[in-house]
Amino acid sequence: MKIAHITATFPPYYGGTGAVCYHNAHELATLGHDVTVITAKYANTKKCNDPPGVTVKRLSPMFRFGNAPFLPDILNLNGFDIIHLHYPFIFGAELVWKMAKRTNTPYIITYHNDLIGEGLRKYLFDGYSYVSHRLVFKDAKKIGVTSYDFGKHCGASPFFKERWSDVVEIPNGVDTDVFRPDLASDWICRKYNIPSGAKVILFVGGLDQAHYFKGVDRLIKAFAKLKFNNTVLLIVGEGDLKPDYIALADKLGVLSKVVFVGQIPNPGLPPYYNIADMVILPSSFLESFGMVLIEGMACGKPVIASNIPGVRSVINHNQDGLLVEPWDVDDLKEKMETLLQKPEKRRVMGHKGRAKVEAKYAWSAIAMRLEYIYKGMLGLQV
Repeated sequence: MKIAHITATFPPYYGGTGAVCYHNAHELATLGHDVTVITAKYANTKKCNDPPGVTVKRLSPMFRFGNAPFLPDILNLNGFDIIHLHYPFIFGAELVWKMAKRTNTPYIITYHNDLIGEGLRKYLFDGYSYVSHRLVFKDAKKIGVTSYDFGKHCGASPFFKERWSDVVEIPNGVDTDVFRPDLASDWICRKYNIPSGAKVILFVGGLDQAHYFKGVDRLIKAFAKLKFNNTVLLIVGEGDLKPDYIALADKLGVLSKVVFVGQIPNPGLPPYYNIADMVILPSSFLESFGMVLIEGMACGKPVIASNIPGVRSVINHNQDGLLVEPWDVDDLKEKMETLLQKPEKRRVMGHKGRAKVEAKYAWSAIAMRLEYIYKGMLGLQV
């Protein structure tokens, strides 16, 4: 099949949606399909290694609105059997809809997350979503969600329920050969002057306004309340909110114990997971999945995440991780202390998490599921 994956973000911009598109495209190409990724051109594109066997077309945006580039050349695309749109893609989704109608090409949507904002951004996002969902969703052959739990509770759920038979579960995945336990990571302690024997709490995620809901501020507040002295909070990520988080850590008197690593490309993350004693995702609002959770599990680490739709579907509470109430700093603090106090519990949880990832979240298995869905859309024998 000749397949186009269309996404607003893609490496060298490292974010969850772009990473999913990267691996979907790569694994589908491995299965023998002709795969093209359509995305926006970034200034540092030359620094990126594109997925092997995949054609990546980076279009020049007429303008940008945050992570939403306006790419009018999408309208000129043609010659594909299947279009796979990674949503949300402000401007791009509507262009894909129009192009698909013009070329009579079936398309599937992966609905990665709701658009979340504060103040004026919230009203703009809500208004856009109201219009876009009605326009773009109605003509999609299939609508993919990372979990049915997320699909039933996200902002688009009223539209999904009208076509629930066309909603399919397409979980995010992880490269279990790259993300694995027992990788050398002592050099990280030396690089960042982490004291010998210190327990490391890890957060990986965007520190920009687009990812403000990740809960980094609450994580820092919970960390400041810990009774354990020999602990370090490692924050991997970059963005315009980073100075605010540094100021918060300084205000709470823990800046010397919080290490802001900066941006690490996805292939470079496994040693950071390996040095950690636990991985935290304290999101405050609905989040579709949480890639960092399965990356941490793949490296044999216990995870702590908010008890919110989507994210909670990844964790078996008290088995491979712990769920905390969103917004509850004290609950997060107590759950971190529980794992800090019980090394055997951490070990057992990490082992179970690794086993689950191998069985359910390997990218190769997800690509085979996508292939099955595509063939059904085209009426091919499956």
